[in-house]
Amino acid sequence: MSERPRAVVLISGGLDSATTLAIAKDQGYDCYAMSVDYGQRHRVELKSAHWVAESFAVAEHKVVRLGMSGIGGSALTDSGIPVPETQGEGIPSTYVPARNTIFLSIALGWAEVLGARDLFIGVTAVDYSGYPDCRPEYIEAYETLANLGTKAGVEGGRFHIHTPLIDLSKADIIREGMRLGVDYGLTVSCYQADSEGRACGVCDSCRFRAQGFREAGLSDPTRYRDRCPAGD
Repeated sequence: MSERPRAVVLISGGLDSATTLAIAKDQGYDCYAMSVDYGQRHRVELKSAHWVAESFAVAEHKVVRLGMSGIGGSALTDSGIPVPETQGEGIPSTYVPARNTIFLSIALGWAEVLGARDLFIGVTAVDYSGYPDCRPEYIEAYETLANLGTKAGVEGGRFHIHTPLIDLSKADIIREGMRLGVDYGLTVSCYQADSEGRACGVCDSCRFRAQGFREAGLSDPTRYRDRCPAGD
């Protein structure tokens, strides 16, 4: 049995969560990776999550299936809502209602079963789309909830929600990931990637990723369908 502390790490198959997993491993945790099949249109990201988890030799990679497409309300789960290709004002239609609250709750439950007290999630409050569940105050509030609403928390075990990317720019995230050996060629960031993982090059996620690689002075291994990333 490993004597390292256990951590549950949420991984989507994207750039940020891959870097978060690398950081958790570097900090000495025995990592249990969790991905969520929530009915997202870019389901190919789940293949990427598998490859990323495998590349870091996690203790276990669990894929949880949820029917969030049943409630809709997001361009990522409702095919009738187009993915925006220009940056607008306010919270974009790619926001998935209560997604991080739901994901963290499932990860928290698994952590309690595993005897883990540390959860990692790759939210960032710098280069992001303005999602309310990526803010530091949200994470702080959720950590309080985790310690109030679990058997482990009530009995004295304290959960910690780690957000190692929250104050980093996309370029800084990429630099850190490269330092830790992340193969970004395994990742998919696009909100409407095709079944082969090729990106659209124009959604918010594609734009932030392309900008990050440019600012980091590194080549982006993303494969595109037929368009170059915005700004090139």
